[in-house]
Amino acid sequence: MKKLLFTICCGLLLTTSSHAQENVYPAKEYKGLLFITNATVHVGNGQVIEGTTIEVRNGKIDKIGKDIPVPQGDVKVFDVKGKHVYPGLILTNSQLGLVEVPSVRATVDSREIGDLNPSVRSIVAYNTDSKVINTLKSNGILLANVVPLGGLISGSSSVVQLDAWNYEDAAYRMENAIHFRMPSLINRPNPFAAFMGIVPQTDPLKRGMEQIAEVKAFFRQAQAYANTSKPHSTNLKYASVKGLFNKSQKLFVHCDIVKEMLVAVDFVKEFGMDVVIVGGSESYQIAPLLKANNIAVILNQPHSLPTMQDDDVDQPYKTAAALQKAGVLFAINDEDGQTRGRNLPFNAGTAAAYGLTKEQALQAITLNAATILGVGDRTGSIEVGKDANIVVSEGDILDMRTSLVTHAFIQGRHVDLTDKHKQLYERYKQKYAK
Repeated sequence: MKKLLFTICCGLLLTTSSHAQENVYPAKEYKGLLFITNATVHVGNGQVIEGTTIEVRNGKIDKIGKDIPVPQGDVKVFDVKGKHVYPGLILTNSQLGLVEVPSVRATVDSREIGDLNPSVRSIVAYNTDSKVINTLKSNGILLANVVPLGGLISGSSSVVQLDAWNYEDAAYRMENAIHFRMPSLINRPNPFAAFMGIVPQTDPLKRGMEQIAEVKAFFRQAQAYANTSKPHSTNLKYASVKGLFNKSQKLFVHCDIVKEMLVAVDFVKEFGMDVVIVGGSESYQIAPLLKANNIAVILNQPHSLPTMQDDDVDQPYKTAAALQKAGVLFAINDEDGQTRGRNLPFNAGTAAAYGLTKEQALQAITLNAATILGVGDRTGSIEVGKDANIVVSEGDILDMRTSLVTHAFIQGRHVDLTDKHKQLYERYKQKYAK
């Protein structure tokens, strides 16, 4: 899957200024004490603590409190009085680092041919030199789940931190989930088919059910393989989904409508897998059923039109509040091909305007997201013992009018927030300064 990114092809689109992004290096590991003082801390679990100090030791949060002494000597101190401190935001479903310029084929490395590709590993194609990555850090996004595309079973995703030299450095959790892309169970006839003389070859609903049966058959065989102590030969496809049956991996099912999500429920009942629905635009209609089967939801793109014509026009904004009320674990995402993930905090801000509290909306892009991705024990909230993945903003990070990220820390490393957008702003500010 790994290909060289042909950056020359997109050079005209991504012309660097005199201070090129290539000169922005990942921060070095910091061993020692670091203090963030006078902070308004949004913990990520619903709590807000005013005027407190965070002590970070060797990349981990060591203490949080109001009376923590700051020693003299070789320590780093950041006084953030009047600012807000948040956990690093997490993008739960993204092709970050797999796609640079969608219209330039040589910079797209997100999919393989074929229907069943569980052994494809997105992490080995992750490009840490992508120009897109730094633009996300500037909006407080410090981790992302990198997901492959294509086929019915696309392969495995991995969680990465966004300040690294290569994919080995970036890897935060490897192969955390297998991705199943549900075939459409909606018959969408082509209104121009008769006019153009096109005769449908197969019933799309019948074809969709056949593909689902094919995937179920694959998982039955893979489960039998997983239960075999000494198989006669190694089957890479079966071996790659072994974690689904011992629950070290989750099955991410990409679907939106109710009848498709009911198929996802069947996977829980038949195979006992941990299932996460990605998309879930109609999840509010079966929220109690999802809760009963312990199925989490990633709301992929809240800034969108409703799925069905008779839905409320603002239903995508209200769905998060409906899931919160039903007790369903959910995360908010930004999959817009134009914003490339940067609007994640503002999607959460919209949900806060339509039924969630601000802290519930923040939790949907921090602790909830970390829990769904299987890294909730390490990140997602500002708590003792967790990695110091921390963002400092002058205003409300969920409000695009006031949000201004001034500092970011990944595992205690103070990362550079220079990005291509800022460089081009400075470039053309000089040109038109007259």
